Amino acid sequence: MQAAHVYRWGFKAAALLLISSVLSGCGINTIPTLDEQAKAAWGQVQNQYQRRADLIPNLVEVVKGYAAHEQDTLTAVIEARAKATSIQVDASTLDNPEKLKQFQQAQDGLSGALSRLMVVSERYPDLKANQNFLALQSQLEGTENRIAVARRDFIQAVQAYNTEIRTFPGRLWHSVMYSDLPIRATFEATSADADKAPQVKFK
Repeated sequence: MQAAHVYRWGFKAAALLLISSVLSGCGINTIPTLDEQAKAAWGQVQNQYQRRADLIPNLVEVVKGYAAHEQDTLTAVIEARAKATSIQVDASTLDNPEKLKQFQQAQDGLSGALSRLMVVSERYPDLKANQNFLALQSQLEGTENRIAVARRDFIQAVQAYNTEIRTFPGRLWHSVMYSDLPIRATFEATSADADKAPQVKFK
């Protein structure tokens, strides 16, 4: 009797293992895996934009020391930074297309303000020779490049996720088990070279 019980238990365990293997092979875990990858990629986007925001106060202070009468340009940068940092999109709100669009517009606005600041700085040779300014400019350039890479990785992760839930067999698993996970929005190109990092180098 005990042997029969052990046999039945072993048979059930083997059956469950087989079913799990079959389901895994059919891609049952692909959707949540791609979902987590997209969220992780978004985390990197946030990190790089925050790094840029952290550089700006020091950059503004250095420029102010040499170009104090460029107040309109400096104010525009400060206000654009405040707006960009006020809009937060975390994993819980990542599925909100309108929120993501607002985030992108605010960050693009900050990019434009920084570009204008760099143009203004060309008028001040002493500023361009300042070591603190050169260091900040170099850090900003590197950060803009990392932002471009992070955005590209996020776009690719979202595309992989969206493709999975739109095609077979992912579409089937989505309707049966993951219907709470929506098609996800991503960044929109705002110009022909939107995938390139802004140029902050001095000629």
